[in-house]
Amino acid sequence: MFRSLLGVVALAATVVPAVVTEAAAAEAGCRVDYSVSGQWEGGFKADVAVTNTGAAVDGWKLAWEWPSGQQAGNAWNAKVTETDGQVTATGTGHNAKIASNATVKFGFMGTWGAANTAPLSFSLNGVTCVHGGKQLTAMEATAAMQPGWNLGNTLDSTGPDETSWGNPRVTEALLDNVKAQGFKSIRIPVTWSAHLGPDYTIEAAYLARVKEVVRWALARDLYVMVNIHHDSWQWISKMPAEHDRVLGQFTSIWRQLTTAFAEFGPKLTFESWNEPQFAGSTGKPQEIALNAELNASFHDVVRRSGGNNATRLLVLPTLHTSSDQEYVDPLVAQIRGLNDPNLIATVHSYGYWPFSANVAGGIRYDATAQQYDTDSFDRVYNSFVARGIPVILGEYGLLGFDRHTGTIEQGEKLKFFEYVGNYARAKKITTMLWDNGQHFDRTTFQWKDPELFAQIKSSWTTRSGTAYTDQVFTAKASPITARTIKLNLNGVSFSGLYNGNIALTRGRDYTLDGDQLTLTASALTRLSGSRTYGVNAVLTARFSQGVPWRFYVITYDPPVLSGVTGTTAKFEIPTNFRGDQLATMEAKYDDGTFAGPQEWTSFKEFDVAFAPNYTDRLTVLKPEFFGAVKDNQRVTLTFHYWSGTKVTYQVTKSGSAVTGASA
Repeated sequence: MFRSLLGVVALAATVVPAVVTEAAAAEAGCRVDYSVSGQWEGGFKADVAVTNTGAAVDGWKLAWEWPSGQQAGNAWNAKVTETDGQVTATGTGHNAKIASNATVKFGFMGTWGAANTAPLSFSLNGVTCVHGGKQLTAMEATAAMQPGWNLGNTLDSTGPDETSWGNPRVTEALLDNVKAQGFKSIRIPVTWSAHLGPDYTIEAAYLARVKEVVRWALARDLYVMVNIHHDSWQWISKMPAEHDRVLGQFTSIWRQLTTAFAEFGPKLTFESWNEPQFAGSTGKPQEIALNAELNASFHDVVRRSGGNNATRLLVLPTLHTSSDQEYVDPLVAQIRGLNDPNLIATVHSYGYWPFSANVAGGIRYDATAQQYDTDSFDRVYNSFVARGIPVILGEYGLLGFDRHTGTIEQGEKLKFFEYVGNYARAKKITTMLWDNGQHFDRTTFQWKDPELFAQIKSSWTTRSGTAYTDQVFTAKASPITARTIKLNLNGVSFSGLYNGNIALTRGRDYTLDGDQLTLTASALTRLSGSRTYGVNAVLTARFSQGVPWRFYVITYDPPVLSGVTGTTAKFEIPTNFRGDQLATMEAKYDDGTFAGPQEWTSFKEFDVAFAPNYTDRLTVLKPEFFGAVKDNQRVTLTFHYWSGTKVTYQVTKSGSAVTGASA
């Protein structure tokens, strides 16, 4: 009995010219349509049609390799042989000749094990054929790419190889595990600058390595996006002053890439370049024009290369990959002007900057931060998607994650990913999570924060309930009282509150009035136990759909900071946190003006100007902070903690020496 299998690709007709001219027929060319017409446990039946789009051939040999370890068996209308996964089909007496524009067909029986992915490329008498099957529209293909994942800080590293930024070499096992997480596409950023020789020739070994990784991903039936990445700020940004050189280098790289990747079918997409930016320009109009020129050159180079590249999906970025209307509108006009149905627009989103970087007091994913994302996706939808132009959110996440994921408080980042994933889905925008190794461990193949990924994955299909906070603080020095927390129901309904697997009793342990959840004093007293500093209990709110929301019951007292001397290179304040957690820090001189970096705000950037070290019980002021502090002028620091407690502390810098004391 035949059955369908996830990962089996039934390939049918590719878009090709209906009429081949005499000039075109004089050159070698071919198209292959491959389809699995039947499949069962361990076996399958395949049908192959070979169309000769070049000059007539007398004797033909079609070659391909298996991407998933299949084996070819009995064949008809062709002789099929196989050695180490390399398959060759040759014509028999009655069909050994193929006239120009003629098609021969053959079939075979095969076996498969773990997967039955279609061949990634075919060649006829040594000539790469157009292939790839049913041509989805750009909108359909973009939807099929949802969700996507970035292989960040690897092939895009600017050092000598893919490990130079600390990530391990890419393995097939990594790609197996990425797919197993539910991702349908993978963006492979590539920086080429360290691998260019004379005349911008790409180093053969590096190009082969990139191609190997691409082949591995395609063999797992993932959509793949390849681009020009950090070259953007390394040398493309110099285009205002070095126009011809930059354009020449850019087009040279893309000519080589179109040739190298021509064999792969439509699941491979090309992205023009990453986060377009320019230095030394005359202003935004020139920068918009230069980005459009590079996008146009990219489009022309790829399309002129023909074959699979003639209809390959191409991804074009706005300036800065920004969703601001002034950058979106020019790309809308360019895509419509190119009159090419196989184009996709791309933008990036890292959210409202004060929240995303935890600076200027942006510690919460509040209404302002949420509205920023709403407005961004609305602009993208109204400008592109509503006009039939698909959009890929090529990168999204939080800027603070570039240092570590603890820069943003857990509950606040969960609310961000819950909302962004849902709203992007509602606006038909395909999302590609930026991961430079901080999320999915590339050695153990485990999520470093499973709760975070659970929220991300849930947002692909549904909404989840959240709350104003995930922290319930009770001061050890005071009697415990009831606590009320606002739930964000997001269209779901509350179904219960649990301590582990034990359901708390409504009315006795908590009450619910609309979206107001109140934990009773008696329940908090029982849950707090002996009231040691820190987390005493973890409660879980469950909802009708989506993932649960955790509440941490925490006992605290105001933190105590001690006096200390140090240097601008190393200044660490002994801190007894007493169960509390640091949210942000203000810095002001005695006259009330702002001290330290980000001089436009009193609130400094988390983990750039300061950072807590809970393990060693220290509050660290970074060299970056003192680099922007005036000599011999006292600075009053106000540390804001998640309990709501504020503690002041004073520091004075004199040369490289720093003294500090409680205010």
